[in-house]
Amino acid sequence: MGELSLEQVTQNYFDVLKEIGNIGAGNAMTALSQMLQCKVDMKVPQVKLLEFSEVGALMGGEEQIMVGVLLGVEGDITGSMMFLVEQKSAKHLINKIMMGMAPEGDTFTEMELSAMQEVGNIITGAYLNSLSMLTNLCIVPTPPALTVDMAGAILSVPAIEFGVFGDNILLIQSQFFDEVEINGYFILIPDMDSYSKILSSLGMPV
Repeated sequence: MGELSLEQVTQNYFDVLKEIGNIGAGNAMTALSQMLQCKVDMKVPQVKLLEFSEVGALMGGEEQIMVGVLLGVEGDITGSMMFLVEQKSAKHLINKIMMGMAPEGDTFTEMELSAMQEVGNIITGAYLNSLSMLTNLCIVPTPPALTVDMAGAILSVPAIEFGVFGDNILLIQSQFFDEVEINGYFILIPDMDSYSKILSSLGMPV
């Protein structure tokens, strides 16, 4: 097997990755809709291969306060995955789950953080299930860790961990909304061997 660079992934297989992104985000929104017990609409996800340095800017700047759910990916492929949502959007989601009983203000109570972790768990789980079904690979998520911080600080965690694999990540930006528009960001960071496995399982030469 030859060395596979992320640039080759971009050129040759972007449509495949985009399809995985579309199906994954669609299933995640269905799961969210069931959890919130209301209809959640979604715009067509934007799938981009970006440098880490560009991601913070896309989210409104590296100082934008975000709620991030980070989990590891194990099994046939390894790496990590993140789901990020703006602080205001996270508050809206939590308030929905808590039937309007969430306290006002920018800070999060322990109960709110627990609810948000569950949202992240369900959304990332739906996404990884889609990837698993498409590829017939065993993909096992590790327990999620939740953090509230500036976008730059949250993104630095996988950047440090996976910097050895290059500076690019696959970002899926999903805009979904009930009465409020919410920007959610999925970031999938497989290691390079896992990219090859994903593409091989889809019948792509690597």
